[in-house]
Amino acid sequence: MDRLLTGYKKFRTEAFPDRKDHFRLLSTTQAPEVLFITCADSRVVPDLILQTEPGDLFLCRNAGNVVPPGGQLAGGVSATIEYAIEVLKVKHVIVCGHSDCGAAKAALDPSCGLEKLPLTAQWLHFIEAAWNYMPANIPEDPSERHTALIHANVIAQLNHLKSQPVVASGIEHGAIQVHGWYYDILTGDLEAYDPSRNSFVPLDEYAAGLPAIR
Repeated sequence: MDRLLTGYKKFRTEAFPDRKDHFRLLSTTQAPEVLFITCADSRVVPDLILQTEPGDLFLCRNAGNVVPPGGQLAGGVSATIEYAIEVLKVKHVIVCGHSDCGAAKAALDPSCGLEKLPLTAQWLHFIEAAWNYMPANIPEDPSERHTALIHANVIAQLNHLKSQPVVASGIEHGAIQVHGWYYDILTGDLEAYDPSRNSFVPLDEYAAGLPAIR
């Protein structure tokens, strides 16, 4: 708690005064262009990774960067997606997984203690779809298998996202684009899923091929 209080003091005395005009504009409205859905993992800090400012990203965080399939759960994630698209009119929705993901580890080892976490176990059922997107030759090396499942989970959750009615409509009308990303904690690298190649490629390479939004 002391560290938080020290940080807040620094924010109030240094960071906030430097951005006072920006916060004044944000005090009554927001207009982010991106909904960023990622894991609750403390090591994943979107504003640090992307060097964004307050008001740039509409964030949704949960264990495993999960997106329930359309119609299955009227919960916080689905409500956040609906609000971001219908009210805030975001142009991009990003599902971002990350290396060393605990949710993926749990999917690889169901006996990892989830019996003590019934709510977590129920939530992580949404990750089971990732097995459908694993490579034909599943790696035998535990570390490589873990990374493969994290990638597969990004693809699975991306497809869940597309099944949300509000997202499907936005894509059909060319109003939004959806993206699947992978963040490597060790290297700081971001990769994006390229459906045309069914593989993850460097983010800048992926972004260069994106069409403009109407």
